[in-house]
Amino acid sequence: MYHFDYGRVPPLYFGTGKIARLPAIASGFGGRRILLVTGSTSLQASGKREIIWDLLGDAGFEIHTVTCSGEPTTAFIDEVCARFRPRPIDIVIGIGGGSVIDAGKAISAMLPHGNSIFDHLEGVGRQIAHSGVKKPYIAVPTTSGTGSEVTKNAVISQVGPAGYKKSLRHDNLIPDAVVVDGDLLVSCPRNVTFSCGMDAFTQLLEPYLSPKVCALTEAIAWSGFEAVAENFPDVCGPGLNNGRMREGMAYAALLSGVALANDGVGIVHGLASPIGGFFPIPHNVVCATLVAPSVRANLTALRARDPANAALGKMARLGALLSVHDDSQGGPVQGKEGTSPGSSAITAAAFPGQTRDEYCDALLRILDKWTEKFRVPRLGQYGIGEQDLEKILDKAQNRNNPIELTRGEIRGMLEERL
Repeated sequence: MYHFDYGRVPPLYFGTGKIARLPAIASGFGGRRILLVTGSTSLQASGKREIIWDLLGDAGFEIHTVTCSGEPTTAFIDEVCARFRPRPIDIVIGIGGGSVIDAGKAISAMLPHGNSIFDHLEGVGRQIAHSGVKKPYIAVPTTSGTGSEVTKNAVISQVGPAGYKKSLRHDNLIPDAVVVDGDLLVSCPRNVTFSCGMDAFTQLLEPYLSPKVCALTEAIAWSGFEAVAENFPDVCGPGLNNGRMREGMAYAALLSGVALANDGVGIVHGLASPIGGFFPIPHNVVCATLVAPSVRANLTALRARDPANAALGKMARLGALLSVHDDSQGGPVQGKEGTSPGSSAITAAAFPGQTRDEYCDALLRILDKWTEKFRVPRLGQYGIGEQDLEKILDKAQNRNNPIELTRGEIRGMLEERL
């Protein structure tokens, strides 16, 4: 647990009003030609687009723009890079949701090179390792979900019968700076806020429960869980325009990126890759719809085959934390003297009247409630049917899960959400 290697985290500029520092941050990389990669709606809806343009323009930058609609594809990255290589571009800035952040990351990585990004995608293409040579990249997230602003990979999708969802990866692709400003987050609509929040929660949960998790990731994930417990799902309702709550979820998302980058992900992400390759379903929706079934499957398997597994205690600890903030639980949970819901070792005796299994069940009950309350889309709404499950299962990965699930157990997760 105390023996680990850990990836670097970029310089972080976090808090309301931090976007005003963007020109100074960009100036630190040299050059005056900026390529701004944005989404089709989020930045415009925030009312901050013109402010950012003015900030950069007044600082003497030459601004070029490109819009990323949906998840970035191989063709999109190749086309953008071919168009802007002759300019040339000095700095790339991605301002938007996770897809935009990934697109900007991939564009910055491929601008100095003349080949297709497909050559470097893991598991497909020519399997050529990327050199790490890139343009300086600044990530400015406007949603709170993927944590891509602190990871070394960019996810590229090609949807269809032979589709894929694969990563371009290199240590140097970690953004060179990250700006998170609450004023850029409040325009995110309710449904996207929820699915992104569930994405962040999943990306905290899976590394936290990983058999190989180190103590540092456990601490990072727990801090993220505390932010989720304090702000979610209220940020999807009465707190929709609350900048403090938005920043709380942005903090959780950022930590989720650090956690998954260092200790991996489990079965939900193992399914998200083939599902997102075969069908036009956003990654955050896959996480939102499958996280409760994944907890149910893992709980059932752990109780039946490995009841001494530490993951059960972790689930109980998380169930206790979320219960404190859940309005259906009847108020805060009080632990035995000398313990708290945050204690790393939870036993049945630690919570008078509540067993470890009851807190595990509380975790599942809360996730089921969130799924129902926010009407999380089912897989069938994106064209996925019973006939598609075998090809999804053939491509699914089951690594870093707290227990190895059987093919039948994974299939049951999918069937639950058809």
